[in-house]
Amino acid sequence: MAEANRGASPSLDDASRAAGDAGWGRWARSFSSELGLILATVAVIGATMLVNRAYIDLPGRNAAEIIRQASLLGIFALGAAIVIISGGIDLSSGSMIAFGGSICGLIILLLSPLDERGSPQTNDIAWHVLALAIAGTLFVGFLIGTLHTWLITVVGLPPFVATLASLVGLRSLARILNQAVTRELGNQSIKINIQDPTFGMLGSRWWIPLTVFLTLGAVAWLLMNRTVLGRHLYAMGGNEQAARLSGIRTDRLKWFAYCVGTMTASIAGILYAAEVGSADPQTLGRGYELNAIAAAVVGGCSLQGGVGLIPGVMLGVLFLRVVIDAVAKVIRAGSDDYEGLIVGFLVVLAVAFNEVRQRSGGERKQFFPGAIGVLSILILTLLAGTVATILVGSTFGNATALTALALFAAIAIAERRAAAKTAARASA
Repeated sequence: MAEANRGASPSLDDASRAAGDAGWGRWARSFSSELGLILATVAVIGATMLVNRAYIDLPGRNAAEIIRQASLLGIFALGAAIVIISGGIDLSSGSMIAFGGSICGLIILLLSPLDERGSPQTNDIAWHVLALAIAGTLFVGFLIGTLHTWLITVVGLPPFVATLASLVGLRSLARILNQAVTRELGNQSIKINIQDPTFGMLGSRWWIPLTVFLTLGAVAWLLMNRTVLGRHLYAMGGNEQAARLSGIRTDRLKWFAYCVGTMTASIAGILYAAEVGSADPQTLGRGYELNAIAAAVVGGCSLQGGVGLIPGVMLGVLFLRVVIDAVAKVIRAGSDDYEGLIVGFLVVLAVAFNEVRQRSGGERKQFFPGAIGVLSILILTLLAGTVATILVGSTFGNATALTALALFAAIAIAERRAAAKTAARASA
């Protein structure tokens, strides 16, 4: 009997170990995007160290700056992600940042004491004035989100068009309001300067945006994963008509999602204005709507709705910020010129990856079909070679172009062979 027991124990241990391995495998598959983002972030940092010693020589300063900038981006990217998961899109984040920062500055100006010349004194703001400015900015964000919902649900505009109008209009409205208020105060200006050190600390101390970001991230995770409201948001994003037929009040869900998007952008606007000590609608938050959407998509959100995890979005924010910082450290002079190109490339890559992953169990997707595929290969090869030539030189550019051409051609040939085999099996 003892012999039998000793002989049986390994089989039980093997079964337990196999079950554990299967559990770890399922866990790894469930969080494959998040694990991939962590590895990609580490890889980008490691590659940057080979070119620039900033991460080695000043690790604390660089880490604090990346954390601060990632947190500022993450605050409004979380709102954009909730809108995307619910099946919508919000293009107004950048303009809402500028508008929110301007509203905060205007409230501070109007409530600040005047000097003997009648000019507002913003170098020593009372705490209640700052609290009212923050509350007023959040309320304005709620109103803009409500307006978006009305345009989408009642007027019937597509979310793209409704938020595109805000993208164009809010920045202009902020300029008009800033000039009108400052003109009444005797010093007309588009830009509002806030000199209070406490206000400036909100955006300059790295741990304050980080605390706000982590708090919002925890709340968003609890909302999306542990509440009925979150499940309804996922359901609406996956199939709005089915959600409506099952009794879910989709209009109210959209109201909630778009208000979250604009209010998180308002919070970011306050912090960005505090960072530079001023609210300038001409430059504040310009182009940031693409960064918010990019962070959400890189983090695993599907632009078709119904898919995405808050931890993935938070890691996507960190990855995107590390990439932008790496571009600045590698290219140095004129790095801003390449930021949009890099972000756009990451968005396309992330959307393509999500598309492939969603189709992994069914029909294989062809990326280079027919004549348009051949032309796309030539365009991508030319683009890769041109960028590499500008960054490094003609020799490296030619090598990059040839490598890209060989890679894309191999993918196209493999796709055509797979399609031919599938067609042959179907005909048989």
